[in-house]
Amino acid sequence: MRITAAQRTENENRVRAAMDRLLRGEIPPGGKCDIKTLAREAAVDRTAFYGTRPYAHLREELEHRLRSLQAAGDSPDPRDAQIERLKTEITKLKARLARADSDIEELADFRTQAIARLAAQHEEIVHLRGAAAMANRVTRIPAVRGNTIGSCS
Repeated sequence: MRITAAQRTENENRVRAAMDRLLRGEIPPGGKCDIKTLAREAAVDRTAFYGTRPYAHLREELEHRLRSLQAAGDSPDPRDAQIERLKTEITKLKARLARADSDIEELADFRTQAIARLAAQHEEIVHLRGAAAMANRVTRIPAVRGNTIGSCS
C-alpha cells in the first residue's frame, strides 16, 4: 500500500521527534537508542529504514548523530554509559585482585621461611641445651662477700 506525500511527511516528523527524544536520553523501558526502538516509538515499520526504503536517510541521520554524541563523550543511553563504567571498574578490580593475590603469595612465602627459620633456631637451642646438660664442665663462680671487686681495703 502506497502512502501519500502528506503521510510520508507526517511519518518523517514522528521519526525525527522520536529520534530527538532518544538522543536526549528519553529511552523507553526495554528499548535502546537504535533503529528498532526508533521505529517502535515513531509507529513506523522498521524495514522502512534499510536499503533504498523511504526512511533510510533517517537511519543514517540517527547513526551519524549517535556517533557524534559518542565522539563528544556523551551517551544518550544511560545503560551504555553504565556498561562502560562497569567495564572500567571491572578492569580496575581485576588489577587490584591480581596485586592482592601477588601480595598474599609473597606473604605466604615469607611465613613459610619464617617458620622454617624458627624451627631451625628451636632445634639449635634444644641441641645446645642438651650439650650443656651433658657437659658438667660449667663452673659456678662463688659470690664475693663483703668486698666488692675493685675496692681497696
